[in-house]
Amino acid sequence: MPTSTWFRLNVAKRERVLEVAMREFGEHGYSTGSLNTIAREAGIAKGSLFQYFSDKLEFFAFVCDEASRGVREEMERRISRLDFDQPFDEWLFDVLCDWTEYMADHPLERAVTAATNFELDNGVRSVVRDTANQHYLQVIHPTLRLWQEHGDIRDDADLDVLATLILTLLPFLALAPYYDGLDPIHDLRGRTPAEQRPVIRQIVAGVKPMFAPAK
Repeated sequence: MPTSTWFRLNVAKRERVLEVAMREFGEHGYSTGSLNTIAREAGIAKGSLFQYFSDKLEFFAFVCDEASRGVREEMERRISRLDFDQPFDEWLFDVLCDWTEYMADHPLERAVTAATNFELDNGVRSVVRDTANQHYLQVIHPTLRLWQEHGDIRDDADLDVLATLILTLLPFLALAPYYDGLDPIHDLRGRTPAEQRPVIRQIVAGVKPMFAPAK
């Protein structure tokens, strides 16, 4: 957690520090992300960062948490506007398309997503991934239970397995179009959100037998 000094900063300065940190950590990751660069570009003394956070890891974890929180809140808003009267597989397709569109339009959040997934240090990656996963599961688990109650997911479907697949699919769809070597099957690299839609349709159709009620 940040110190009380962080919360006494004016909102504009806090947002500036977070934006610069997201860019630096998103481009260089935790290990090579430079606190000197962040301080310089945010217009603060490097020592000030240690008045706000106890160390670099706490700072990085906070940046990742804030980014994940922002992504979750925006996706919750988008999901609330979707049609819940359509079948679950169509709804899931819409959610995943919204997800890829959001990631295309928000390069900073996408870069932080990459930083949390690609971090080489197991200890660091565990800290930031655990936080990000909890943000996503706060949306995924209740929504799957709701769809099961509606009858669009059959009673014997394993919601934990389905949640695992969705949790694995989200970073894949977020990053595969922008980073080399992540998708040797569907060739998502370089595809626009509109061009990704047939792949998303194919993936949803492939997992549909896991949850679809018997006709």
